[in-house]
Amino acid sequence: MPRRPRIIIPGNPVHVIQRGNNRQACFYAEEDCLLYLDWLKEYAINAGCALHAYVLMTNHVHLLLTPAEQGSPAMLMKSLGQRYVQYVNRTYRRSGTLWEGRFRSCMAQQENYLLLCHRYIELNPVRAGIVAHPGEYRWSSYRGNAQGESSNILHHHPVYMGLGRTDTDRQTAYRELFRHELEPGVIDDIRKATNGNYALGSERFKKEISEVAGRRATPGKSGRPRKKPEPEQG
Repeated sequence: MPRRPRIIIPGNPVHVIQRGNNRQACFYAEEDCLLYLDWLKEYAINAGCALHAYVLMTNHVHLLLTPAEQGSPAMLMKSLGQRYVQYVNRTYRRSGTLWEGRFRSCMAQQENYLLLCHRYIELNPVRAGIVAHPGEYRWSSYRGNAQGESSNILHHHPVYMGLGRTDTDRQTAYRELFRHELEPGVIDDIRKATNGNYALGSERFKKEISEVAGRRATPGKSGRPRKKPEPEQG
């Protein structure tokens, strides 16, 4: 079955996930995470990707970014992935692939859905039972977005900037978003859209993306198409 081409429109946020091969670990020590983040910053700049949120889990990575060009996410993930695999194989004396294969992605509607993706990404360690609060997890963007921790890797999206007039106001408003967990339906929608390379947003947004991209941006109906009934005679 041929792979579905990714739907990427420059200037529109994209949620990216890349998993370790067979769900195996891809980060083994703190040094691994530090180097990955250093290279993420470098290659994001080179590829023209503005990074808004991220989380490094033991066996996968989530990124939320806005690409300058259609090929920007692919350029970033290819360069970053190759550099990191070379490092891991050399450091841990292993060989072969580290990543599952192609990264998965979905375009996210800026209004309403962008901040949902922020929460989905930064709440990952909480859902996994690793920490009780996202601020306790070192390898995510939560501390930068919510607590003002210095970060040279994050570029705040205009939607985030609209949360308040000052940094303090924005961080306070952002923390308020995390007082409640995401609804299960929202989590399912984000997962389905990302795994299927579909648009994440309102029905109108999905229709607009389908028209711009020239192909379907939503899941198709399962099963074979039903035959139209024959017209009755007489």
